[in-house]
Amino acid sequence: MRIVFMGTPDFAVLTLTALAAAGHDVVAVYSQPPRPAGRGKQLQPSAVHRAAEALGIPVRTPVSLKGAEEQAAFAALEADVAVVAAYGLILPQAVLDAPRLGCLNVHGSLLPRWRGAAPVQRAILAGDAMTGVTIMQMERGLDTGPMLATVETPVDGKTAGELTTELAEKGAALMVSVLADLPAHPPVVQPEEGVTYAHKIEKAESRLDFGQSAVQVERQIRAFAPAPGAFFELEGERYRVLAGDVVEGSGAPGVTLDAALTIACGAGALRPTLIQRAGKPAMEPAALLRGRAIPAVTELV
Repeated sequence: MRIVFMGTPDFAVLTLTALAAAGHDVVAVYSQPPRPAGRGKQLQPSAVHRAAEALGIPVRTPVSLKGAEEQAAFAALEADVAVVAAYGLILPQAVLDAPRLGCLNVHGSLLPRWRGAAPVQRAILAGDAMTGVTIMQMERGLDTGPMLATVETPVDGKTAGELTTELAEKGAALMVSVLADLPAHPPVVQPEEGVTYAHKIEKAESRLDFGQSAVQVERQIRAFAPAPGAFFELEGERYRVLAGDVVEGSGAPGVTLDAALTIACGAGALRPTLIQRAGKPAMEPAALLRGRAIPAVTELV
């Protein structure tokens, strides 16, 4: 097929490369404009932008698709279908209508659960046992379009990073399969029951809330690993907790129960297993505590 691909982060790269490997004619890639990054705040192209250039595919990075000129340029590509994966821009109706077969989205949840921007993190925070990928026909609503195919996978203690990688692989394979035989995947309207929204992650959410149960705190750690990293503060210094275990223990929430950094929660306790000080590599707590003792009855915020 003649395809326009629209995506931005690492999650979308595997779908782009899978489409090219399957022999489709990817005539253009749309991605978010380069953003300042790194210590020098130099403009850096997105992961999809870099992948498209490596494949020799022209890249377009409009700030918006609302203008008539951008919409005309998109329509002029005369695509059979647009494949969208975590693009990050709203597609106006004129864009949705331009490809002969419309726009298909790779969404990282089992719709209608977790429509929206952060389905992986929200599934982990909610303690979902299963999640997956949905291939969806796009329409004006927020992830409301009819579904063509789904694939499931257990959450099973995975971090957001691990789960995102797995869903990217499954989503890429599923999209290639759907495009290989579209008539075998008729659109199915999403059920009205079970709708939830995966609102964008706010920075404040990554601060560990020890007033919650240890089970929920451990989910918070996995939902924000590897980035932005769930954290607590001690004497004005931020400590990122990248992994932890739920253990027995009780005490005032946020107070250490021993010198091994076991932290009391609203119910149970949390023992970090991988931690990182600002400007330092991630390490086991024992290594951290050799250089920075945190005695029992220390309050963490």
